[in-house]
Amino acid sequence: MSFLRQATTAARAVSRSFASTAVPRKDLVQDLYIRELRSYKPAPLAKDAHVGNVKQYSLPPAPKAPALPSDLASELSAYDAADPVPAEAEKPATTSSEESITGADAYLSFLEQDLPKEEEHH
Repeated sequence: MSFLRQATTAARAVSRSFASTAVPRKDLVQDLYIRELRSYKPAPLAKDAHVGNVKQYSLPPAPKAPALPSDLASELSAYDAADPVPAEAEKPATTSSEESITGADAYLSFLEQDLPKEEEHH
């Protein structure tokens, strides 16, 4: 038991000596950096420093109200009487081996057709 007490007291003495010998060192570079940051004063900006960097804002012109035609009733009756003519769509040119496919059902039936068998080349 006495050996354990001596070991414990020796361990305490060693730990105290390590704790007391550690001297905190100052970081000179960090101290210089912080001192320079604290002493920095930015130069004041001139009142017209923004000139040339910022565009002048001007309001867009106010929109004008559309003018109504003087004889609205006759224009509406002319529009109603006009016969709409649908534009004729150009049909795409088909090759001789392809058929023109129109509509979903025709397309699906085209996909379901058997492919022509090709001759095997040896």
